[in-house]
Amino acid sequence: MKPSTGFPNQISGPAVNGDMAVDPEFEKIVNLYYRDLYRFGFSLTRNEADARDLTQQTFYIWANKGYQVKDLANVKGWLFTTLHREFLQVRRRRSRYSDEPISEATQGLPEISADVVNQIDAHTVLQALGKIDGGYRDPLVLYYMEDLSYKEIANVLALPLGTVQSRIARAKIQLLHRLSKANFLVEEAK
Repeated sequence: MKPSTGFPNQISGPAVNGDMAVDPEFEKIVNLYYRDLYRFGFSLTRNEADARDLTQQTFYIWANKGYQVKDLANVKGWLFTTLHREFLQVRRRRSRYSDEPISEATQGLPEISADVVNQIDAHTVLQALGKIDGGYRDPLVLYYMEDLSYKEIANVLALPLGTVQSRIARAKIQLLHRLSKANFLVEEAK
């Protein structure tokens, strides 16, 4: 809670009945500008729900940052500027993370069953895994295919724990390189 400055955005502490009491000046500002802010928000969004959300967000920001306004004559301009900035922020966020229906995104993709994809991927991985040196392959297989912990693998292979960790890390790098080459060759063959 900000120190009291007498500005209308200060929210009082809990009232006697346990509810939060709102500063009457804050309510006065909401009553004065809500309709105008809502109309401005609606003109920007052309959507009632979005306009209400923008207006509510603007008053929320006022409740938290309105104390920064030194001259109460500037409140209306501050509120409208804040609403406009929130609108621009929402619009940027929506354009960055647009919702595209799945049907539109999958129109150009070929129809392939999941079983075929899994078989191709598993076959490619096993081929690449078979080309990795056994000293690196064995810890990797035990870790990913047998679900053994590093400590259990160290016991099974009679290796120090650090060696198991480094061999698994190196095996993953080798596997990644082999899979990248395999993918490159598949792409060239097309």
